[in-house]
Amino acid sequence: MKSPIPDYLDKVLVDIRADGDGGERADHIPELADAEPDRLAAVIVTTDGEIYACGDSDEEFSIQSIAKPFAYALAVQDRGWDEVHSKVGVEPSGEAFNELSMDCEGRPYNPMINAGAITVHSMLVGPEASPEEKLDRVIKGLSAFAGRELSIDERVCGSELDHAHRNLAIAHMLSGYEALEEEATDVVEGYTRQSSLLVTTRDLGVMAATLANDGVNPVTGERVIGGDVVKQVLSVMTTCGMYDAAGDWVTQVGIPAKSGVAGGVIGALPGQLGIATFSPRLDEHGNSVRGVALFERMSADLGLHLMHVPAMDRSVIRDITVIDASGGASGSSGEVRVVEVQGSIRFSGAERLVRQVYEGVNDGEFTEKGIALDLTAVHAIDIAAQTLILEILERLCADGKDVYLIDPDDVIPEAEARGDGTLTVIETREEL
Repeated sequence: MKSPIPDYLDKVLVDIRADGDGGERADHIPELADAEPDRLAAVIVTTDGEIYACGDSDEEFSIQSIAKPFAYALAVQDRGWDEVHSKVGVEPSGEAFNELSMDCEGRPYNPMINAGAITVHSMLVGPEASPEEKLDRVIKGLSAFAGRELSIDERVCGSELDHAHRNLAIAHMLSGYEALEEEATDVVEGYTRQSSLLVTTRDLGVMAATLANDGVNPVTGERVIGGDVVKQVLSVMTTCGMYDAAGDWVTQVGIPAKSGVAGGVIGALPGQLGIATFSPRLDEHGNSVRGVALFERMSADLGLHLMHVPAMDRSVIRDITVIDASGGASGSSGEVRVVEVQGSIRFSGAERLVRQVYEGVNDGEFTEKGIALDLTAVHAIDIAAQTLILEILERLCADGKDVYLIDPDDVIPEAEARGDGTLTVIETREEL
């Protein structure tokens, strides 16, 4: 039996082609102006490494500005958030990607515009690093995101360097503000070579999925960057990734994204998937016309908008039963009230759980000396929920209850280290 997802992607590509051509290829870089205009691809990569590819997904093209969020991630990883933020802001500029724009503190507005990305490239590795070391860092780093070794398209690079007057002007302006850690010409060359890395839509899908997977490449299993860095990168992509069309993008698509003038677009939906599209024709903002249309279609069809409110479970509590635990392996005696929890638990779900247990005890409904929280049907639980649940269990212990945590998959790994030893962690209900 065949998965329906490839068929869905095929249909979407057919529909997008039928909607017309629209847009123009990037003409400020001669090599890009000669790109085949009818190329079209879409790729979905899940956070467990499944790849669904359709169209020209293995056709190579230069990464261009899609390198920016990944280089930003590497710089924050190398230098720390505070140091990078001291030189590059995080506010939307509301201007085109190649404007010479600075905030009132003399910083580029964000790392997604050229001024910010040039500054970010100069901050890779460390202040004493050579231009060669910075370029090596970004090539190896982006290759880790893609899960394969990437190389530079020397023809595109040469074409861009021959017409890099605007970026050179931006770099010299940044040098005037002492924002760069190397010569303006060196950083522009490194930044241009970074932008000239060859990728496929499949590569971009894996790179996006690595961001969606908290910095772990879902295909290779390699941790490329830390989770705190991912949160920062996705936040900036959400507000600044699509340049002066960022507001329209967030309202219509609602996925953290980044585009490039070669025609690529990526989107990373945290905890779910990465999406990549490719089509060389661009709109007035420098974003792929068909790429934007593909994302709008998939976001609507698949319910991917970040602000989409999912249907809520009626309760995180699956069932409550009272069992006779006399003579159990845990040493319990008498009756134990077992509260069975289900699903993926975040703060709001944990709050409902804690409230029901708290009210049950205070109202005298939970009369048994023993209380067990069964997490067998829980597949994920975030830090805030863990903290809240452990706190109520410790309070139950302090109130004299015999408290048990049934946690076969170790979804709360800190449980055994918490409390005064009266909390008992077991793997099955039979151990009570």
